[in-house]
Amino acid sequence: MKLSVVMPIYNERSTLREVISRVLAVPFDIELVCVDDGSADGSREILAELQASHPQIRVYLQPANMGKGAALRRGIRASTGDFVIIQDADLEYDPAEYPKLLEPLIQGRADVVYGSRFLGGGPHRVLYFWHSVGNSILTLISNALTNMNMTDMETCYKVFRREIIQSIPLEEDRFGFEPEVTVKVAKRRLRVYEVGVSYSGRTYAEGKKISWKDGFRALWCLAKYTLKEPVMLSQQAADGAVRQLGN
Repeated sequence: MKLSVVMPIYNERSTLREVISRVLAVPFDIELVCVDDGSADGSREILAELQASHPQIRVYLQPANMGKGAALRRGIRASTGDFVIIQDADLEYDPAEYPKLLEPLIQGRADVVYGSRFLGGGPHRVLYFWHSVGNSILTLISNALTNMNMTDMETCYKVFRREIIQSIPLEEDRFGFEPEVTVKVAKRRLRVYEVGVSYSGRTYAEGKKISWKDGFRALWCLAKYTLKEPVMLSQQAADGAVRQLGN
């Protein structure tokens, strides 16, 4: 089983070595797809150094800062593993939790797994109240529009069967990736699981990048893709319909 880890990077020099070390320490056949999104702090030089000594690392350089969603599109297209997981480069999420995130996929029970910061008993750093309120509101609206019962739509940790995420056309360039992919997963009637994960959030002084403007963009994306995206049959439902027609 091969796991593709897609890591968008933008000015993460202070954490980059450590997060890559943690990813490569996970006991799987790892393909680490790093997409640098126009960093100007030395992150690109660190990536070149690490790539030279670790054959599992593949590096792609965006011509300018194009946004997290654009970096993820490039990394997802380049992935070759059985499963694809999204990993931020800021140490807020712990790669040691990959095994429990992958379990429903390896067992064949899921097509997509979300790592929820609001399930389970893992440690969580106490930070911004209004961020948690905003996340709860966005998740509630997402659930109402998709008829799913998620607890954390905005989580970074999303894991997909590779052929599924590569078959979903993605458009958002910035943090709108999260609501966009959630709506498109729901419209495809895929089997989605949530697994509780720990979370070590960082402050803006420590490099956090998402802002209140991205919250409004998320609302727009939820509405846009709910209206725009057609409902599609999952492969299981399609196979069942074919069997019924043959009877």
